[in-house]
Amino acid sequence: TEYVRLINCRKQTLSHFCEQLKKVYPSNEIFLSSKCNPLSSAVSKAYQHIMALAFAVKEINANPQLLSNFTLGFHIYDSYDNARRTYQATMLFTSALQRLIPNYICNVQHGLVAIIGGPDSEISLHAATLLDVYKIPQLTYGPAPMMNDKTPGLPFYQVFPKEVLQNAGILSLLLHFKWTWIGLLVMDSDRAERFVQTVSPLFSENGICFAFIARIPKFSFYYKILEMLQMGIQIYEEVMGSTAKVLVVYGNSYSILLLRWFTYISGLEGEINKPKGKVLIMTAQMELVSFWYQRNWDAEMFNGAIAFIFHSHNPAGFKDFLVQRNPLSTKGDGFIKDFWQNAFGCIFPNSSFARQGDVDVCTGEEDLDSLPAPFFEMSMTGYSYSIYNAVYAVAHALHTLRSTRLKYRAKANGWRWKLQKHTLWQETRPVSVCTESCHPGSSKKVKEGEPFCCYTCIPCPDGRISQQEVFMKNHDTPIVKANNRDLTYTLLISLLLCFLCALLFIGRPTKVTCVLRQTAFGIIFSVAVSCVLAKTITVVLAFMATKPGSQMRRCVGRRLANSIILSCSLVQVAICMLWLSSSPPYPDVDMHSVGGQIVLECNEGSVVMFYSVLGYMGFLSLLCFVVAFHARQLPDSFNEAKFITFSMVVFCGVWLSFVPGYVSSKGKYIVAVEIFSILGSSSGLLACIFSPKCYIILLRPELNNREQLIRRTK
Repeated sequence: TEYVRLINCRKQTLSHFCEQLKKVYPSNEIFLSSKCNPLSSAVSKAYQHIMALAFAVKEINANPQLLSNFTLGFHIYDSYDNARRTYQATMLFTSALQRLIPNYICNVQHGLVAIIGGPDSEISLHAATLLDVYKIPQLTYGPAPMMNDKTPGLPFYQVFPKEVLQNAGILSLLLHFKWTWIGLLVMDSDRAERFVQTVSPLFSENGICFAFIARIPKFSFYYKILEMLQMGIQIYEEVMGSTAKVLVVYGNSYSILLLRWFTYISGLEGEINKPKGKVLIMTAQMELVSFWYQRNWDAEMFNGAIAFIFHSHNPAGFKDFLVQRNPLSTKGDGFIKDFWQNAFGCIFPNSSFARQGDVDVCTGEEDLDSLPAPFFEMSMTGYSYSIYNAVYAVAHALHTLRSTRLKYRAKANGWRWKLQKHTLWQETRPVSVCTESCHPGSSKKVKEGEPFCCYTCIPCPDGRISQQEVFMKNHDTPIVKANNRDLTYTLLISLLLCFLCALLFIGRPTKVTCVLRQTAFGIIFSVAVSCVLAKTITVVLAFMATKPGSQMRRCVGRRLANSIILSCSLVQVAICMLWLSSSPPYPDVDMHSVGGQIVLECNEGSVVMFYSVLGYMGFLSLLCFVVAFHARQLPDSFNEAKFITFSMVVFCGVWLSFVPGYVSSKGKYIVAVEIFSILGSSSGLLACIFSPKCYIILLRPELNNREQLIRRTK
């Protein structure tokens, strides 16, 4: 069903504004009450944007080759040119129809698939901050919003042409006519400032100078109106008094409305300067629009102006579609009467606004073809054509999505269509790079004339090696995620430190190395074993939590693993601190173990504390072995219990053999036994736990996907 709906439509009023201006300009007819009608604040030409939207939807719904068995509809919400009200309108999109209930939509037949943003880039940015949370795409038919480095990457799909091409076109035009002394007039906004920063060096490099850069104050009907117009008068006088004959104007779609106000008020003051051959070059963002009461205002300033426009096309049947619109017979269009009154300067007899003065009565038979271009056009404008293309882009994307969703599924009673459930933002992650990353053994060589992200990979010179781009690889694959990725990183780091702590046992003993080597060894190994214990307990609790009615679900998570590692490690830290405070190790000499030799060694200070450190580490290992042994029968696709059991057998075996070897050794062989035990136990943990993962990741990547893991679990 084709329909147009407007929720909480704002009708801007000029009554307060007019009352203020009548005090300043009491004699002018434009400020009489008959002219200060609330209907006069609407831009009638914008009605074609709505018609382009409705026409595109009507064409799509009538096309059996596109979205068959589906009906495309739309709702229109007013953004109110205000951030707070924009957020409210955006929340209405994601709520039940006509009710602001966030995250609740009870009617699946009115599912929201995309948003088409308005011509104001700031409004689109406000809406995108909320739409990004729901992963709802937004197509903008105006300029893309300006985002700084701190703004997150929001999903914008811009139908509006890129401004860089327009900037080059303006430069070519100026150079062609040898206009090297120009003025620049921009709206006071972030986008306008970016335009100034972009074209200033570009024009200067090509010999074009700026006589002035004037900034138009932001348009507002509510605050400091008279001050704003006074500033506009000053800007107008500066422009007209300048020796520059060419003026580049950059603004939004409604900037011309404000320029006409400045021109008109300057004329009322009696200070207006005639254009004197001024040439205006207006950017494509600006649209030739007018309020109905500006019909008879002086427009000499715009005579001979050069305006850039973006590509447009008049689809077949669009003009007939407009001609058929009639405020008396068209149903379901909440805009047409307001449009009619503003376009023709009349009021319907049953309007909520009383007829005043010489305002005509609308008959509904007025001819749209008779309207001047600033009020309405029968041919599709650039903005309307962008909306038309945006609707078709959404329809084709939705059609492609539906085509990929439909799959066959075998059933006992035959075959039937099954519509798989996916959200709009799930197809696959696109790859968008100019050049693939260089492999190890090669380096980047920048291509001349190309952006820095485009390069060639060349082999490294002899005797040189290349630095890889990301050290971490395959960290987003299912098998890594299934085995608690963060906990695995902690275990890998602790194992690396375990290997490195063996270096403390090599070399001449000093006070520092004697204090550090046993305590560092004890604490680091306790962290490693605690990580293994945390992985095992997490696996067991995860499978217990899957049982119906289980209360273990709240216990499973990162907080549990961190608590196990921290608590188990702190006990070993406390033992080491007690050792260092009571009887710390110190450098010593052994003149009795080896005849005829003096051996430099570290005296452990307290043998009891040394074996306490080893005993606590053995307790953690035994506890981990027991838990892993009982969990070894769980499906091994999502847990490592079987491999942890093997690793604990190796770990405990190494350190059980260490005790008699350590006691029976003398001199320098004691250090060798401990170094061997450190390297052997660390290698056992590393090999038994990570070798199966490396085998799948490197040699059997086809098994490293979620479907394979689920199938193996079953």
